[in-house]
Amino acid sequence: MLNIVFLTNSWLTSFNQPGLCITVAMLLHYFLLAAFTWMCLESVHFYLALVKVFNVYVPKYILKCCIAGWGIPAIVIALVLIINKDFYGNGSLSKSHPYSNFCWIQDNTVFYISVVAYFFLIFLMNAAMFITVLLQIHSVKTRTQKTSRFWKQ
Repeated sequence: MLNIVFLTNSWLTSFNQPGLCITVAMLLHYFLLAAFTWMCLESVHFYLALVKVFNVYVPKYILKCCIAGWGIPAIVIALVLIINKDFYGNGSLSKSHPYSNFCWIQDNTVFYISVVAYFFLIFLMNAAMFITVLLQIHSVKTRTQKTSRFWKQ
């Protein structure tokens, strides 16, 4: 959906409908955040599968993942819309972006908080999960080597 909204954004902007532009910008923002959120959920699943291998039963795991994967971005979008729906729009309507025909977030502060900071948090979470998994794999390898040396002796 992110790709579809991104590819049709310029075409939909050409209709010069402010409501349509706000909707397209909001959908683009939502699907971008949803992609980041699902990437984070994949790293959590990776952690559960490789580090917490046994006794990891989580009741209604897929439902919880879906609620987080689709719900957290919806909360961010709802907050942006509640604060000011005009944060979304077409840059060509403002003097700071006179040649833009792309519907997106118009306020730099909102962009840095709701996209860049969000991505940075996801990136930190993924890096932490990756390092944890690598350390776990390394410790398993070390234990296996020690065990095989013991049996050879």
